[in-house]
Amino acid sequence: MEDTDLREGAGAPAVALDLEHAHVADVVEHLNEQDAGDAAGVLAKLTEERAVELLDHPEFEDAAEIVATLPVDRAASLLAGVSADRATDLLSEMEEPQRSRIIAKLDHETRSAVSHLARYPEGSVGAIMTTEVVSVPANWTVAATLDYIRKVEKSRETIYTICLLHPETGALLQTATLRRLITADPAAPVLAAARHNRPITVTPTLDQEEAARLFTKYDLLAVPVIDERRHLIGIVTVDDIIDAIVEESTEDVQKFGGMEALDEPYMEISFGKMIHKRAGWLAALFIGEMLTATAMQHFEDELQKAIVLTLFIPLIMSSGGNSGSQATSLIIRALALGEVRLRDWWRVALRELPSGLTLGLILGALGLTRIVAWQLLGLHDYGAHWFLVALTVGAGLVGIVTFGSMTGSMLPFVLKRLNFDPASASAPFVATLVDVTGLVIYFSIASVILAGTLL
Repeated sequence: MEDTDLREGAGAPAVALDLEHAHVADVVEHLNEQDAGDAAGVLAKLTEERAVELLDHPEFEDAAEIVATLPVDRAASLLAGVSADRATDLLSEMEEPQRSRIIAKLDHETRSAVSHLARYPEGSVGAIMTTEVVSVPANWTVAATLDYIRKVEKSRETIYTICLLHPETGALLQTATLRRLITADPAAPVLAAARHNRPITVTPTLDQEEAARLFTKYDLLAVPVIDERRHLIGIVTVDDIIDAIVEESTEDVQKFGGMEALDEPYMEISFGKMIHKRAGWLAALFIGEMLTATAMQHFEDELQKAIVLTLFIPLIMSSGGNSGSQATSLIIRALALGEVRLRDWWRVALRELPSGLTLGLILGALGLTRIVAWQLLGLHDYGAHWFLVALTVGAGLVGIVTFGSMTGSMLPFVLKRLNFDPASASAPFVATLVDVTGLVIYFSIASVILAGTLL
């Protein structure tokens, strides 16, 4: 087959004809580069089956806006064709009154599914699951199950995991993979193709990050979602989990950079929203840094007596902030992956204390060596008490790096205990905290070592 023509400037009918045969990912990428109005014109020319396929793709950025511009009947028909969870997401992004108009035109089954999924909070399993599950009574045969799969496969998001239900109560008994069904004796009971162990399930209120850990631990493609009576209410597929992981990771990275998470792509978010997302945290960090000036004012006399100490303030502050940021990054990632839990804080503290102390000794030795070398080589004169100054800097680095490591490792636990996102313990926040306390540590050590000489 010849390469699909996606050239710029082609009319809507021509482009639509070309895009009917292109890979869905390529088509979505192409439409994302277009104005929403142009993309809507292209979508309107596609067959309904192809349009549904495109709208069901999670990377289609302007899908909700495009659907909202279509005639209500056409929009309702397309949403009825996409997966229930995708339809719910698209409707949630639309503005009133168009959303209500489209919902009113949906068929009863789609409207019920959307209403059911919309009630679950964002970030939960219920918000990303789909109700389009392949489920059969557990007393069926393998042949009957395969015949049923052939009939419904187009209306189901996944057919790789088949849920086997109690014939009378409807409770989930087991799951079977499509591979085991294909290789099983057609006349055998479908339970014979089921897994031997108890099926892995989740509840709709479970956090999607916890669900992601289950997928990783058990190497799953799909997980049934059940209620308290083990009745099947949906299924979560691995592609849903991947999308959730990408979303959560993006949010954590942005928070870790010292800002609110963006709810839109960078190139599409408005200037006002961008300022709103960044200004708050930046102002808070600025106010925090003001405490650094307050701390320096407190040691104003020491600074006047030993002006040489000011030369190493940037070195001291950056080292403490860097060590704190390192520890914060490690712990936030460990918490996200489930490697450590809230109750493990004391174990982390016992690891970070000697780690911070060792790192501090390394940097302290480097700082002391630098001052001694510069003095002996004649590169700079640090005064008559230069060796005491070197000891002050070295000891200050030991104390500040140790404190930074401990603070950076413990702060995520504190935030998690207070039900805040540990990612909020961002590198800038940790650095600001360590900057203020670092100055206090530095000048407190200086007042001891340099007492009777420079101070």
